[in-house]
Amino acid sequence: MATDTRELIRVEGLTRRYGRRTVLDGLDLELAPGEFVALLGRSGSGKSTLLRALAGLDADVAGSGTLEVPDQVSVVFQDARLLPWQRVLPNVVLGLNGAERRGLDSLAEVGLAGRERAWPNELSGGEQQRVALARSLVREPRLLLADEPFGALDALTRLKMHGLLRRLHEQHRPAVLLVTHDVDEAIALADRVLVLDDGRIAAEVRPDRSDARAELLRALGVTEDP
Repeated sequence: MATDTRELIRVEGLTRRYGRRTVLDGLDLELAPGEFVALLGRSGSGKSTLLRALAGLDADVAGSGTLEVPDQVSVVFQDARLLPWQRVLPNVVLGLNGAERRGLDSLAEVGLAGRERAWPNELSGGEQQRVALARSLVREPRLLLADEPFGALDALTRLKMHGLLRRLHEQHRPAVLLVTHDVDEAIALADRVLVLDDGRIAAEVRPDRSDARAELLRALGVTEDP
């Protein structure tokens, strides 16, 4: 099957200012359908600001550049953001009518079959993030935005979630933009890794390069001890 090379996301000259501070400075970005891209950057570099713009959560960014995204966008945050007064299944299908069957299927995909009537506080942190992934995928997004979704998890749970996200991406094939502070996570998951600095994309590295980790660390201003 031929690969669809048309851009799913196109950002040109995107600028976002907060008062006198420029967070995004004429930023350009393209993602192809089904592509998995990781975004690295120092704290305060504008990563979450970019995701908010792509998710349509920042009305003030309108008119500051070209911003083309699909209608079907889902977001996964570091905090699972489950409603504590709702059981798992209603959390998954929140806002969708008649989607219970799809919600059960999504829970099965993330390894939580049979937990649809559990309360969020009965789940571990990793299980809560699985519910958040199920909630995103039940909407069949063409673009999945993930803002450090595994940052609060322990190392072993994070590795398991990496495997789950890779499998779900292969099955559903949304374009993914993953914000992370973890260079190794970016290399393990992404087709392409970008570094955001001073409001623009400062580096682009393919993870299959033998020097990918060192190149990304240099772009982030990190020097490893010899």
